Amino acid sequence: MLVSSASAGQTSGTPVAIVTAEQQNAVFAVGLPSGKLLRRATDPADPQNVAVGRETLVIVSPASGAVTLLDRQTLRTLKVFRDFGAPHIVAVGRRAGLAYVTDDERGELNVIGLSSRHIVRRVAVGAGAHHMAISPSGNRVWIALGEHASELAIVDLSQPTRPRLLRRFSPGFVAHDVTFSPDGRRVWVTSGIGEIVVAFNARTGKRVFSVRVGAAPQHVAFNGGFAFATSGYDNRIVKVDPRTGRVLKTATTPHGSFNLSTIGKLVVTTSLLDGRVTEFDTNLRRLMSAHVAQAARGVALTVW
Repeated sequence: MLVSSASAGQTSGTPVAIVTAEQQNAVFAVGLPSGKLLRRATDPADPQNVAVGRETLVIVSPASGAVTLLDRQTLRTLKVFRDFGAPHIVAVGRRAGLAYVTDDERGELNVIGLSSRHIVRRVAVGAGAHHMAISPSGNRVWIALGEHASELAIVDLSQPTRPRLLRRFSPGFVAHDVTFSPDGRRVWVTSGIGEIVVAFNARTGKRVFSVRVGAAPQHVAFNGGFAFATSGYDNRIVKVDPRTGRVLKTATTPHGSFNLSTIGKLVVTTSLLDGRVTEFDTNLRRLMSAHVAQAARGVALTVW
């Protein structure tokens, strides 16, 4: 099961937001809906993004060239890898207990064994390898080649420990982030400079529709049969019908709330510019907003 900064599965327990605080070189565990700081761990400088595995948190720190494995509940450091260029995005694979990490400096997709705690493989996928999304089947990963990407890479994961680059193509605009729909039929690609998010057919790569969300960059997550998209510079989160691209509801977020994650009936954003974690229900009713860090960037949700 994929559990990343964009989605998480609901199980029994108390929802917890794992938040990276890059200016404090720390990772925070924040209780929901209380907003209370439950635990804190020190991380190599510049922790930016986080993914949740069954027993492990994976943190990437681009400026340190480091990837850190933490115990999911205690936040105890299990392993620090320091032989990366600029690791940027991490996702936990659906099979074989693997984490996948993009390295934009080296243009690589890296495979890490979470149980063995070693780097399994490094594969060249294209300069600037940055945001990525793994398909619900676990057989494909789409990677944006740059924070402002003119190309996307499609990688085969049918052999999870042996990623294979299939092709690269231009989406026709400057792209930022990528997210698969839960049924795997579409890939939502956000903009690096424009206001729209474009849904592509995952098989053919053709455009299906576009959604006007707000100033770039945007990020997308799915929950309860709906898509949610943020525009941090426009202080906005929108709820979208994923079949048609029609915006159903809009709510205001703290300035700089770029990243988001979902779990159960919750949607949570983090603000890079004012350090707030904000919790909504799936109708975009605000439940909580708490200042937790100087800058709150990545967020992944889990339960304790």
